[in-house]
Order: sequence, then C-alpha cells, then structure tokens
Amino acid sequence: MGSFSIWHWLIVLVVVLLVFGTKRLRGAGRDLGEAVKGFKKGMADDDRPAGELDHQSQPERREDTVSGKPRQDDTISR
Repeated sequence: MGSFSIWHWLIVLVVVLLVFGTKRLRGAGRDLGEAVKGFKKGMADDDRPAGELDHQSQPERREDTVSGKPRQDDTISR
C-alpha cells in the first residue's frame, strides 16, 4: 500500500501532460534548471573568502526573451 507501481506513475504523467501541456512544462523545466544553476553558483561563491568575490558573480539583468522575441507561453493569443 505504501509504494506506487510504474502504472500509477504513468497515469500521473499522462494527467499532468493533459492538464499543463508540453510548452508550459518545458518552460517550467527551463526555469527550474536556471534556478539550480544559480543556486550552485551561489554556493560556490560562498566558499570563497569575501575579498575574492569578483563582479562577474553578480547575476546579469536580462529580459525573459530568446533572440529578442517574447517566449511563446507568455504571449496572449486573441
């Protein structure tokens, strides 16, 4: 009763795909990957003494665009 079989996980995966769609899940995965990279970089910066931090360790400001175009899941279709 405590463990799930492969069939349970497949059904959950199909329901999630139907509810959210692949574009939204892809965007969420991309955002999660960037967050993990930022977290790892922050942890690596904490290991250095305070005087050794360089200016490149600050996150750069960027628009949430790819090649100057807004992401597809952010646009509103009319």
